[in-house]
Amino acid sequence: MPSTARETAERFLTATTGADPGDLADCYAPHTVIEMPFAPPALHPARTETDRESLRARFRAGAAVRRYERVTGATVHETADPEVVIVEYDLHGRLLAGGEPFTLSFLMVMTVRDGLIVHTRDYADPIAGATALGRLPELLEALAAAGQYS
Repeated sequence: MPSTARETAERFLTATTGADPGDLADCYAPHTVIEMPFAPPALHPARTETDRESLRARFRAGAAVRRYERVTGATVHETADPEVVIVEYDLHGRLLAGGEPFTLSFLMVMTVRDGLIVHTRDYADPIAGATALGRLPELLEALAAAGQYS
């Protein structure tokens, strides 16, 4: 088990493209908070309190739609707080239905205790995310309904 926040972040990056997407959940504490400030409410809540097994199920369900193939540009920034790192990375994958490739760029503020992620704040492009999830029409409909897109 990793002992530092940096080691946990590096383990997370490796697990992101592992053979079993559910293994990514092993990087998280039994209870964790995930914040996604830029996530469109129609697709994902801005804050989720969840448990490791729910994350495992969510990650595996996502594998039915898309496959993450590689991580590039990964940088782990250590902070003055030994429990907090900032992780920047590009995640490359492919939609399974049509084989379309995608790239998602992330900046994640990760809080780690005892080698496990207890909190993240994930910043990503919501349009690219909806496209990678195959949910772009849903996002556009939600934005139009909210008067944010026409």
